[in-house]
Amino acid sequence: MGEVVVITSGKGGVGKTATTAGLGAALCMEGKSVVVIDADIGLRNLDVALGLEDKVVYDLVDVVEQNCRLRQALVRHTNYEKLYLLAASQTREKEDVSPEKMQMLCRELKENYDYILIDSPAGIGHGFSNAAAGADRAIVVTVPETAAVRDADRVIARLEEEGIESRSLVINRMRPALEAQGAILRTEEIIEWLGVPLLGIVPEDEAVLLQSARSGLVPEAAGSMAAQAYKNIAGRLGGREVPLMDMTGKKRRRFFFRKKIRK
Repeated sequence: MGEVVVITSGKGGVGKTATTAGLGAALCMEGKSVVVIDADIGLRNLDVALGLEDKVVYDLVDVVEQNCRLRQALVRHTNYEKLYLLAASQTREKEDVSPEKMQMLCRELKENYDYILIDSPAGIGHGFSNAAAGADRAIVVTVPETAAVRDADRVIARLEEEGIESRSLVINRMRPALEAQGAILRTEEIIEWLGVPLLGIVPEDEAVLLQSARSGLVPEAAGSMAAQAYKNIAGRLGGREVPLMDMTGKKRRRFFFRKKIRK
């Protein structure tokens, strides 16, 4: 039986879609079978991140409305044999998929795949509720900026309301030099603010920009620190103890997590 992971954020533009694509590819490199679902109906981008925009015929709404069979809508990645995309519709509304239909879809996928990663729309609206409906756990993506972390805090509270007890954090686009100068929020500050376990840190990486410009996956960028970060996150997601990557030349200390009490 597979596991459904919703990947979400409070603020748009923090790298949630890139995290879904990069983590999906990294899990496949470990031999796992993965379906990534774009749940941002009307504003899909996951197909572009995967370089599959020309291969999408059917989408998520087609599946839930039974206009096609599920296997007809799944697009297999050309470079990763066990990585499949279920794209969002570009012409329909978020209300066209209900939480109940998403739950049914996730149950069906869990029978045949190891991981189902759901790329949620940013924020806490109807699309968020749909994306989270069938999830077993959640990954919240943020960047080390006050506005993004504040919005991530609201998303974590909503995930708790949705009954998703397993919640973890990915800090994206971290720049160690600026962190050391105090120009951006420090990792410890973000963890203390959000009160959820840290799953991984993805550094700001020029290779990511270059790879994205070619509509490719981060793990395909040779020597990319971000690619290694996603591989490490994939290992932790599978239950392995993987140390945080050294991005500064200094040994990064361990973090201890304290559950945040919400009123």
